[in-house]
This record gives sequence, C-alpha cells and structure tokens, in this order.
Amino acid sequence: MCTDWARAGLLMTSSADLLDDFRRAGIYAARLVQGAHPGDLPIEQASKFVLIVNVRTARQLGITLPSTLLTLADKVIE
Repeated sequence: MCTDWARAGLLMTSSADLLDDFRRAGIYAARLVQGAHPGDLPIEQASKFVLIVNVRTARQLGITLPSTLLTLADKVIE
C-alpha cells in the first residue's frame, strides 16, 4: 500500500484508492454471479486516487511544499 512507502520516507506517493477498488471488484463479481459473461463486461479503470505527502522528508531535503499541495493531499505525514 502506498501509505507504507510514505511512512518509510518517500516524499510523495499517489495510487488508486484500495477501498474503492475493492468495492468496484465486488460489483464486478456480483455481475458475474448473476450470469454475465466475463467477455462482455468492460475493463474498469480506477476512478478514485489517493495522494500522500511526507512533510518530514520534505524538511530533511530542504524542500518547501506549497500549501495548495498540502491542502489537496488526502493524507499528510508529519
């Protein structure tokens, strides 16, 4: 999970939201159980993403992060 990388010291990470992916996978599985043919189902692309910023690493690197970036981040690690 991308949160683990950010906690380990990565400056920023972005990935698809796993909870949303699991929810969408459940919907996809329900369609299959209801009898849909797998070849007829569309391949779905992630629609929700997560941005995590590590402020501690930015300080150590001497980088000043814009406040707008911190506001847009889903999670900020101090």
